[in-house]
Amino acid sequence: MATTITSIPAMTVTIMAGEKPIAARRAVLTHEAVASQAATYRLMTWLSPAYPVGAFSYSSGIEWAVEAGDIACATTLRHWLEAILSDGAGINDGIFFAQAYRAVTGGNDVALVEIAELAAAFVPTRERHLETVSLGRAFIDVTRAAWPCPALEKLQDLWHGPVAYPVAVGVACAGHDIPLAPAAHAFLTALTANWVSAGLRLIPLGHTESQNLLRTLEPAVTRAVRRALDASLDDLGSATLRADLASARHESQYTRLFRS
Repeated sequence: MATTITSIPAMTVTIMAGEKPIAARRAVLTHEAVASQAATYRLMTWLSPAYPVGAFSYSSGIEWAVEAGDIACATTLRHWLEAILSDGAGINDGIFFAQAYRAVTGGNDVALVEIAELAAAFVPTRERHLETVSLGRAFIDVTRAAWPCPALEKLQDLWHGPVAYPVAVGVACAGHDIPLAPAAHAFLTALTANWVSAGLRLIPLGHTESQNLLRTLEPAVTRAVRRALDASLDDLGSATLRADLASARHESQYTRLFRS
């Protein structure tokens, strides 16, 4: 059964039985568009280099790798970061991000505590621990003050230990109803951009060269996001021994610009 509406000049619109009226469908589309815009705004704000968490202070061991000659140009930095994204801290942070997000949206408080505890412990060196929990703490403090949500408050109530950065951001994104896939993609993109920024200052790279590097890393980021979304905590692991060594060696590096 169909109802024909002819009150719209120069146009006949047919609405099948059971369909929402045009005005209602437009309202749904408008609501979705507004929600998407809000999500984009918050992601761009939280993951901007200007967000006051101090991410610019950390190189994740890249500073020592440059000193040792492992990274000497854009090409060697690209190879280093591709490995990190596929087999090291990049993919692991993506997994923790997705798992924390799903624990919040699924209302699984036990899982959230387990994820927070594991993420804080799942770092190979003292400096990497300092990096992830310092960023996590700063992100929670700033976001609770400026962008509060019940999910962040619950995390504070449930877990009193250090919070790793991917867990903090994942919980905030879930608490603000930002869709998981674009949130995870934005998070890993921001991590990669910060690593490239460290390379820009250390190698050094030119601004155009660093942007070309980010462009060539896009497929690696996309692959890491897809794997992280399909993974479980059982898929955590690392095969980037040289990067872990770089982080450990950085602790005693004589001249340092970065905290890790």
